[in-house]
Amino acid sequence: MNSNRRTSSGAPPEGQASGTTAQLRTVVKASMAGTVVEWYEFFLYATASTLVFSKILFPPSSDPYAPILAAFLTYAVGFIARPIGGVVFGHFGDKIGRKRLLQISLVLIGGATFLMGCIPDFNAIGYAAPALLVTLRFVQGFALGGEWGGAVLLVAEHASSERRGYWAAWPQAGVPVGNLLATLVLLLLNGVLSDAQFLAWGWRVSFWLSLVLVAVGYYIRTRVTDAPIFHESKQRMAELKSQSDGTKAALTEYPREVFIAMGLRMAENIFYYVVVTFSLVYLKDVVKMDTGQMLWVLAVANLVHFVVIPRVGALSDRVGRKPVYLVGVAGCIGWGFIAFPLMGSGSLGLVGLAIVLGLVLHAFMYSGQSAFMAEMFPTRMRYSGISLGSQLSSIVAGSLAPFIATKLLSSFDSWVPVALYLVVAGLITGVAVLAARETRGIDLREVDARDHETHAARVGGGALAKGAQANGALAKGAQANGALAKGAQA
Repeated sequence: MNSNRRTSSGAPPEGQASGTTAQLRTVVKASMAGTVVEWYEFFLYATASTLVFSKILFPPSSDPYAPILAAFLTYAVGFIARPIGGVVFGHFGDKIGRKRLLQISLVLIGGATFLMGCIPDFNAIGYAAPALLVTLRFVQGFALGGEWGGAVLLVAEHASSERRGYWAAWPQAGVPVGNLLATLVLLLLNGVLSDAQFLAWGWRVSFWLSLVLVAVGYYIRTRVTDAPIFHESKQRMAELKSQSDGTKAALTEYPREVFIAMGLRMAENIFYYVVVTFSLVYLKDVVKMDTGQMLWVLAVANLVHFVVIPRVGALSDRVGRKPVYLVGVAGCIGWGFIAFPLMGSGSLGLVGLAIVLGLVLHAFMYSGQSAFMAEMFPTRMRYSGISLGSQLSSIVAGSLAPFIATKLLSSFDSWVPVALYLVVAGLITGVAVLAARETRGIDLREVDARDHETHAARVGGGALAKGAQANGALAKGAQANGALAKGAQA
């Protein structure tokens, strides 16, 4: 790599402007620390929905799937809140910076998770229990909707063009780490407590532990700053005397990119929640697998997922974002037809192979996704753009995936409709990948330079139009004065 390379604007490339590799690693740690904390809490809820909430926070039912479906509907509330969080956090994150908003999101989701551990069960407070759960779940989703975009941008905007896929994949790797921590905590509690103790109070401990993780993550995030490219963008907007509304600008000026980002997210999101959440239902209620064994399988699979994600991100730097993504799409389409027969065997090794295979294939979509989306939008609206694209699709993707898959299983008593569900999701995302422009190696300052030129013309054109209107008003006033003068002479 040529360290003297310059952009057309004369500025150094992003990685050079942002400092040394050591500084970039600090940014990665800060971004990843918060991501681990937030996804620990988010996926703790996902696992607890299957193992705990459906049993103690909802009314009993003769249908074994009914409480699980009810728990998954409250699970979906978090996804519905995520686009709202994405809009709010994206708006302010584009104006005042990524770091401050990331600290706020961490506190919000930590507080909500702690309070979830304090909810009395259904027998104690009746329907107030699921009502409180839904409310706190909404707060969780709202905070997480703002977390993802800010976390990946904090890294992507510091990284160089040549290695952005690798570095921006590390916040993504925080997801399996968070899930792994949640799984290990539940596994430990499940191992040392009886089923009655675990359901009575043991599960609450895992939620209360979130306060420790929040304190650590918050401290680490105080040690970083926003990337130089963000401050440069703010300065250019100030010079233009323009206050761009990131959400409105993304939807009106970059609608194609928003819709492509939504499409990219569709299969990735659905696939992930089928693999890590619905599979628990299938293994528990169809295969009759022991809870401890399921949790161990998830722990191993998440560890593999963590190892694979940065490496696939680096692969997207070498061969391109689109080819790597399409491998993941193909995997999503075919996984169900391989994985469900493997899980149905009841063999611990084959079940583990099915889950690990699913997460490895998922990494081919997820690893380069953050860099892919970040490269689609200019800095002045990047937080809003990628938050909209990623979170809007979550309403119909990950939010409903466990519910839809469980409903298909209960209605048809077969895994085949679930596999076909993944096929449809994969085809939608495949179209989005093919429609997207390849962005590997693009310089974010070049993206900003092109956008600045267009935006300056738009702002200048508006000023000229206002000036013309003012001149027209003056001319009409002059004509009116002339008419009055003639009248006076007459």
